[in-house]
Amino acid sequence: MNEENIDGTNGCSKVRTGTQNEAALLALMEKTGYNMVQENGQRKFGGPPPGWEGPPPPRGCEVFVGKIPRDMYEDELVPVFERAGKIYEFRLMMEFSGENRGYAFVMYTTKEEAQLAIRILNNYEIRPGKFIGVCVSLDNCRLFIGAIPKEKKKEEILDEMKKVTEGVVDVIVYPSATDKTKNRGFAFVEYESHRAAAMARRKLIPGTFQLWGHTIQVDWADPEKEVDEETMQRVKVLYVRNLMISTTEETIKAEFNKFKPGAVERVKKLRDYAFVHFFNREDAVAAMSVMNGKCIDGASIEVTLAKPVNKENTWRQQLNGQISPNSENLIVFANKEESHPKTLGKLPTLPARLNGQHSPSPPEVERCTYPFYPGIKLTPISMYSLKSNHFNSAVMHLDYYCNKNNWAPPEYYLYSTTSQDGKVLLVYKIVIPAIANGSQSYFMPDKLCTTLEDAKELAAQFTLLHLDREHNLFSLDLCRRIWRK
Repeated sequence: MNEENIDGTNGCSKVRTGTQNEAALLALMEKTGYNMVQENGQRKFGGPPPGWEGPPPPRGCEVFVGKIPRDMYEDELVPVFERAGKIYEFRLMMEFSGENRGYAFVMYTTKEEAQLAIRILNNYEIRPGKFIGVCVSLDNCRLFIGAIPKEKKKEEILDEMKKVTEGVVDVIVYPSATDKTKNRGFAFVEYESHRAAAMARRKLIPGTFQLWGHTIQVDWADPEKEVDEETMQRVKVLYVRNLMISTTEETIKAEFNKFKPGAVERVKKLRDYAFVHFFNREDAVAAMSVMNGKCIDGASIEVTLAKPVNKENTWRQQLNGQISPNSENLIVFANKEESHPKTLGKLPTLPARLNGQHSPSPPEVERCTYPFYPGIKLTPISMYSLKSNHFNSAVMHLDYYCNKNNWAPPEYYLYSTTSQDGKVLLVYKIVIPAIANGSQSYFMPDKLCTTLEDAKELAAQFTLLHLDREHNLFSLDLCRRIWRK
């Protein structure tokens, strides 16, 4: 590390304050042999480490670290993260004042080390009462392109994107759920590097760029959550997409049982995709290779291993206010472009407008608590004066949605039945008075719940999704979050 970088006289920013121990940083560098350089608002430790030969580690080896105390630096942080493995590079984001910006990126030499860091250091108490968050960090190489003419084929979209941007590797196009000859009006474009994707986004983002006479929408595609290989080795559920809406669960089960009768435990289908549960992993893997690309009811299906949600991490994140709360028994799989329907707590984002009307499409806000000190002034407000991103549940979203469209509140009607084992099962029917005389007079999900709260939440979510479908629109915000590898 150059002396001017430690002293903060490089003309860009001051990197030291009285709270930072210069001797400790120098001692760390001397002990590890790593270099340290500050540039562009970040301080790099390593990259590469001493004696490193060959290319940098592949994608998936870097983790993001948040909620770092602003007066904490590499001399304290590096030893903590070395517990998970050898650090290739540690990048601490810095303020002009000399404090850090509260977050950093740590690149390990292997994916296994990065996954271990997430397991042992997420929610780690770095100082008394101060807990850091650690999750996977990926260099995004994919863009979401919306408002594409639905009749365009993958080859046409690929050729056009190669003409207007550089570094295009591939495009991902999903067929319409109702008409397999058309696309869904969006595509994901993969570039050879993050830089190439960023340059393409910069060129396309102004909002005036047109393809085939259509002004397109451009944004980063949100990468799906990585699942470690050890967990994937235990998966015995297949994700099947590109099904016909008319295809039944019974048909899917029969088709997947053909290669080995009795291998399938159960099937859960939603719209044009399904999850096929097997009794044994070996049968699931064998069925995947046999069934991928096969035709069911005239549709060529795609079959992959489903990616399970880590329940422990999900609940840990929930307690930290990082994600919406979910009923633990309802979290099953989150895979590809759609979440499992039983993940009730996090409502799928609906289109920005339904038939020119307001619809809830909020970015999520951080969920946390703040101390309520005596003397704090409180102002009475109406819930409808808030923005939709202040609501977490589908029930609240539906009520807010109706109010914003000047509709009467939704009406809930509770019904019950008894299961074969004697359990009371509940379901709500929802009536939207403003549209009760339209094509659908009420909304009722096809699933029963054991608790009142889950039944109401499921009914509200079902209603919102059907309001989307009734108006023949697809959620662009949701699309951006559904690209898959």
